[in-house]
Amino acid sequence: MGELGKLPNIGKVVEEQLAEVGITTQEQLREAGSKQAWLKILGIDDSACYNRLCGLEGAIEGIRWHQLTQEKKDELREFYKSVKK
Repeated sequence: MGELGKLPNIGKVVEEQLAEVGITTQEQLREAGSKQAWLKILGIDDSACYNRLCGLEGAIEGIRWHQLTQEKKDELREFYKSVKK
């Protein structure tokens, strides 16, 4: 596992997907943000789900995605719904 694999919520598969879309460091992930990183993953894996989006946000915040605020989860859910119509 590389640098991203040490973050909460980032397992081997998601780390590999992030690398495939050009995100290999914590700084690159923070700069991209969870929504843009997720959209890039969606471009290579159409099964990218809401939980993966939340996982990316949690990784950026340094927490398990279950610990995201309800407000943040709702914001991400609305974004997810707008993309995955």
